Amino acid sequence: MVDQAYRVVVVEDDADVAYFTQTVLEKRGMLVQTIVDPLLARTMIASFEPDVVITDIEMPGLTGLELIDLIRADRPGTPVVVMTAHVSIDYAVQALRSQADEFLTKPVTSSDLISVVTRLAQEFRRAQAAAPQREVVLAIGAHPDDVEIGVGGILAAHRAAGDTVTILTLSRGARGGEADDRQHESLAAAELIGARLFMEDLVDTQISNSDPTVGIIERVVRETNPSIVYTHSNHDRHQDHRAVHEASLVATRNVRTVACYQSPSATVDYRPNRFVSIDGFTESKLALIACFASQAEIRGYLEPDFVLATARYWSRYGQGVSCEPLEIVRESADVSVSRSDISAAVRAEKQRQALGDS
Repeated sequence: MVDQAYRVVVVEDDADVAYFTQTVLEKRGMLVQTIVDPLLARTMIASFEPDVVITDIEMPGLTGLELIDLIRADRPGTPVVVMTAHVSIDYAVQALRSQADEFLTKPVTSSDLISVVTRLAQEFRRAQAAAPQREVVLAIGAHPDDVEIGVGGILAAHRAAGDTVTILTLSRGARGGEADDRQHESLAAAELIGARLFMEDLVDTQISNSDPTVGIIERVVRETNPSIVYTHSNHDRHQDHRAVHEASLVATRNVRTVACYQSPSATVDYRPNRFVSIDGFTESKLALIACFASQAEIRGYLEPDFVLATARYWSRYGQGVSCEPLEIVRESADVSVSRSDISAAVRAEKQRQALGDS
């Protein structure tokens, strides 16, 4: 990675400024992607994986400061440079509070731009090289809300620790409500924790344990290259859940860690052998489940008291106050976040909640 060209995303609605910035950086051998519409920036940043993001502040649809918040949620540690024509203490303070790494005023000289971007890219590469290996997580569910109910707390902990999380939902759950509503709810839940969402449209209650299910999962596995997969257990009354379990085991045969979560329709044969603490992330799990408002009145197990009581029950076999249970199919990666990372993640989550309450 050290010898590879630095990668930069420029988010600037002024086409002339965007062209100038791109030209200056490309002449120094950098790879640059320019985005004029800030609403497209999040998707581009996720796919391009830049070393530095440069953004204006005042843009239609999404401000630069709002974009910084999204970047911090999706790719913690990514350096962000704010450029603006407004020379103002208020702007500088706003940028710093939004965790911008540098604040530059237009017009920016070529030398200043190159110096700042090069320094931040070098620092980011060094930090990445020194950082512990992060996990790439893929959570597979047959229907909207399956994953959030089963491992919502674990996924929130993964994201807080800097792991990449992708959710694959194989149907839009038309038998359980309006498909469009459930799709929008799934998107809202994924966005809440900064997860990537793949949503397919297999027929609810008719999901196969072979193709096309296996092929879909294999495609997402190739694209995301996960180190950990969470999926349904075979010990379940719902035929879709059992089918997804069987298809997942085939499609993820080269993934080093696979674990099965509990669904509300799990049978008494569900026998977890790992109990992952979600202390500090129960509120995040409740927020994920709350995204599925269309299901709240028809599914009592989505009520917060029930969710918390279930997590409390499983903690009798694990550590802490609240746990989510897993059946480990195979394991060469630790499905729980390391203790140092968990402590930092819990502190960050508590600080976030405290700020939200104030």
